[in-house]
Amino acid sequence: MSTKPDVKPARPWFSAGPTAKRPGYALGGLPSDLLGRGIRAPEVVERFAHGLRLTREVLEVPDSHVMLYTPGSDTGAVEAALWGMLGARPVQVVAFENFGLTWLADVKDHLGLEPEALTAPWGELPDLSRADWSKDVVFPWNGTTSGVRMPDADWIAGDREGLAICDATSAAFAMPLPWDKLDVVTFSFQKALGGEAGIGVMVLSPRAVERLDTYRPDRAIPKLLRLTDGKGRFDRALADGVAINTFSILTIEDWIDALGWAKDIGGLSELIRRTDANYAALAEWVQRTDWIAFLPDRPEIRSTTSVCLKFTDARIAALDDKAQKAFVVRFKALLEGEAAVFDMEPHRNAPPGLRLWCGCTVETADVIAATPWLEWAFETALQSSPE
Repeated sequence: MSTKPDVKPARPWFSAGPTAKRPGYALGGLPSDLLGRGIRAPEVVERFAHGLRLTREVLEVPDSHVMLYTPGSDTGAVEAALWGMLGARPVQVVAFENFGLTWLADVKDHLGLEPEALTAPWGELPDLSRADWSKDVVFPWNGTTSGVRMPDADWIAGDREGLAICDATSAAFAMPLPWDKLDVVTFSFQKALGGEAGIGVMVLSPRAVERLDTYRPDRAIPKLLRLTDGKGRFDRALADGVAINTFSILTIEDWIDALGWAKDIGGLSELIRRTDANYAALAEWVQRTDWIAFLPDRPEIRSTTSVCLKFTDARIAALDDKAQKAFVVRFKALLEGEAAVFDMEPHRNAPPGLRLWCGCTVETADVIAATPWLEWAFETALQSSPE
């Protein structure tokens, strides 16, 4: 049996959601003076608005775009856009991983529309030249469950007639986002900067606001997904920090704390640099390790945050899908039993393999320290495999 490494990651958290808290985080450091106050109290609304202003500053969102919170994290934000905006034009959905497939099912089965699906196998992108910008196009920027990301925005038309609706939950704060090419951008606290879950953020271009102002969907929209006021126009109060329903004030304080850290260390450019450094450290290990490879074969589409890996060892390849998943369970249990690496398993619908979050709240030294433990767990799990 291989020897256990001597050094463990100081912060062994590699989950793709919720992701690691920022370095130096302490729950006791969060303000508590507004806890227990009414969600409509002026001080509370102003605190929520402060969080939006900080988000805009750190993420470098242009002043032309409006921002708001939604219930239900990124899922709630995406579905608010789908329910409230789609139907005015034909729809395409770019679906190359679990959540893109979920949005495709929502549009088809729940909204009753007939979207064109642009699909690809796990680890690949669809043919983006097929995007039809006379239609509304729904797509993830980064596939959290497949480790595939958009290589650029060249495929998005600048003179598009439809809306570009982008699920950016594992891309925001870690990759540049082309605001001039995106009309709806959504993300969640718990992936972007290691915040707590339950609240999403939506960024709307002027074209998206115009859609909400002028289009009346022929469907009932639940209150939790409703972005319009009693006159059927975009509810401008949402952009001032007013909540659609009762949000957790403690979750907002946690988000403001993460944003303050991000601003203090240098803002978006430093967050991207940290992410790229983490990815580079893991990629160096993958390239010199003969039993593992990136799930996406093409380097230009590999995610730098939700890094998804596949087994290449013949002994694993010879196993059926059930046995491969059992191997991952043993692998995970070995690492977590040593408190060395937590939550490195892939999404439940993804191919068996590994997934390690390399976003900006992770330390590069911890990525480097994790890799010998991955090697130890691999060899140990192989030796404990049932005959």
